[in-house]
Amino acid sequence: QVQLVESGGGLVQPGGSLKLSCIASGTIISFKTMNWYRQAPGKQRELVASITSTGNTNYADFVKGRFTISRDNAKSTVYLQMNTLKPEDTGRYYCNTIQWGNPNWGQGTQVTVSS
Repeated sequence: QVQLVESGGGLVQPGGSLKLSCIASGTIISFKTMNWYRQAPGKQRELVASITSTGNTNYADFVKGRFTISRDNAKSTVYLQMNTLKPEDTGRYYCNTIQWGNPNWGQGTQVTVSS
């Protein structure tokens, strides 16, 4: 069974930075595409960034140039470096991967961007 544990969220001022981490167990992430999603209050969960097993990355338009997804397969960890944060980046951030056709989610980590 895949377990994903996110960390690194918090309260940050606009323009600030945070680095989220997602530690995976129960699977070998080197073979998998790993994703970061986020969900703001009252809104649907949306894809933020993805990284494939070969290291190719994709970003939602609203984070391009500000966020960077990366992975350390040896540590079974995926990261999301978030720079130049905006109030609209506020939300709960979730790590995600697919195992046997089923989505697996962590519990998320809260990011609040506010002055």
